[in-house]
Amino acid sequence: MATNEEKRDKHFPLLAHDNWFRRLFSSPEKYCPYVTNGQVVADLGCGPGYYTIALAESAGPEGKVYAVDSDEKAIRALEKKADKLGYHNIEAHASSASDLSFTRDRSVDFVLANGLLCSMAPRYHESAVNEMRRILKPKGLAYISVARGFFSYVSQAEWEKILEGFKVERKGDGLLAIGDRWAVVSTKQF
Repeated sequence: MATNEEKRDKHFPLLAHDNWFRRLFSSPEKYCPYVTNGQVVADLGCGPGYYTIALAESAGPEGKVYAVDSDEKAIRALEKKADKLGYHNIEAHASSASDLSFTRDRSVDFVLANGLLCSMAPRYHESAVNEMRRILKPKGLAYISVARGFFSYVSQAEWEKILEGFKVERKGDGLLAIGDRWAVVSTKQF
């Protein structure tokens, strides 16, 4: 029988996603070097848009950002923020990253899944990773990270299995035992 933790996604207060303290340690522009004008981006587990707005700026008006989060409140907050700032290249979806059926196969240049899997119920990990592979263009990149310790639903063994499904371009384990595991990956070409 599944525990309550295995059944549901973790949702954090919106203020935890976008605040001055977080900006001290992680700039919203951190992932913008992976995106150029006119590209299509998927920000999975976007919350209220901490990285989404910067990614939309990098993609430009010719590009597009799919912003996906299972928390309806976060999506509504992102939509308000994007409207207020005049970003019309963001398509927001209150959905699980395990179902990206609104996104065509091999249509995305860059996938950001920063902390996504460690916030999802474990039973959805495999389908979310499969969706990332499905939507990623053959020359596209994805940045995937997971927390370690009690904040994460992802074990070291599962992390290694996830990476086996991609070509790993770069990866790291953060600092000491508290940093995130992360990898920049692309699809395997057969």
